[in-house]
Amino acid sequence: MHKQRMFDLARPSRQHWLGYLLLAPAVILVAVIIIYPLIISVDLSFQNVKLVKMGDARKPFTLINYQRLFTSPDFWMACWVTLKLVVAVTVGSLVVGLSTALLVNNKFKGRTLARLIMALPWAVPEVIAVVIFAWIFDSSFGLMSWVFIKLGITTEMVAWVSTPGAAFWAVAMTMIWKGFPFVSIMTLAGLQSIPSDFYAAAKVDGANVYQRFRWITLPSLMPVLGVTIVLVLLWVFRDFSIIKVLTNGGPLKSTTTLSIMTYDQAFGFFRFGYASAVGVITLIICVIASLFMLGRGPKSGL
Repeated sequence: MHKQRMFDLARPSRQHWLGYLLLAPAVILVAVIIIYPLIISVDLSFQNVKLVKMGDARKPFTLINYQRLFTSPDFWMACWVTLKLVVAVTVGSLVVGLSTALLVNNKFKGRTLARLIMALPWAVPEVIAVVIFAWIFDSSFGLMSWVFIKLGITTEMVAWVSTPGAAFWAVAMTMIWKGFPFVSIMTLAGLQSIPSDFYAAAKVDGANVYQRFRWITLPSLMPVLGVTIVLVLLWVFRDFSIIKVLTNGGPLKSTTTLSIMTYDQAFGFFRFGYASAVGVITLIICVIASLFMLGRGPKSGL
């Protein structure tokens, strides 16, 4: 009887039911791990909850968390810092990653080692990477300040993590170093899929290196770059450990992003309802940004 039922599900007219059956465990797992906590967070954002306790009755529905949020200068400051960081890290990772991918795509001696070195930062755990960069940006004996002095950019050691402007760029450079290998790997995969006949025909027509990049490489990479940009953007939005370990959101909240603000409100001040509101707004911003980038795909290639 059991074999007969499985045979019936394997019929072409009932294969969609077999697909649903095979997908059910994964759907249930996603619902438990992602959807259920998301529903709880949205529900908490409409409650004036300072400390969540198991078994407590639900607090009354209220919009006070969102009222406080949209009238809070700290929230708008966190939005501005997040926006700046997203733009700086995304553009920096894209430029460095694309340049590196174009370099290692060429045939030269030691290309395999160069590709391995290119992907190394992505494999390093974030906390270890931040510890390394904390030494690089140290205000007393940091490598970055020494390089700046040697290049004549400055005459004294720079207090990177204790100066608002410098701390922001210290975080941005750390995130670019950590994120550009992902862009390189994705771009390299796209470069490998471009037929070599395109370049051979362009050379016959007299196209130079820039023209081949402009009219062949870049348009062919647009679908890959579009998805990559969205993934990098979402990574910068949600990243927490780099900022927390390197600057802890300071100084003067110059590196306090929405993710840092959510953590501080939840586990620093135990305002779980308010922190949930910040998280919900962050999620909405991420969804809108992703839909905007992906929605431009058919028109611009992204």
